[in-house]
Amino acid sequence: MRAVATSNDPVRLSFLAALLADAGIQSTVLDWHASVMDGSIGAVPRRLAVADDDEARARRILRDAGEA
Repeated sequence: MRAVATSNDPVRLSFLAALLADAGIQSTVLDWHASVMDGSIGAVPRRLAVADDDEARARRILRDAGEA
């Protein structure tokens, strides 16, 4: 898995995951629990990750949406 975005904003991560899902790319939010355990103060940003084979296409989709 490769991280294609990093954020502390759960709404933004949900939006990015929806963009990728619309293109048929499955994504996973990593570090969700670590972020919650730190009290959501932003010390541990969450990462949106995709399969290695989908990385280039996912980055292109996010870039085209102005989210890169």
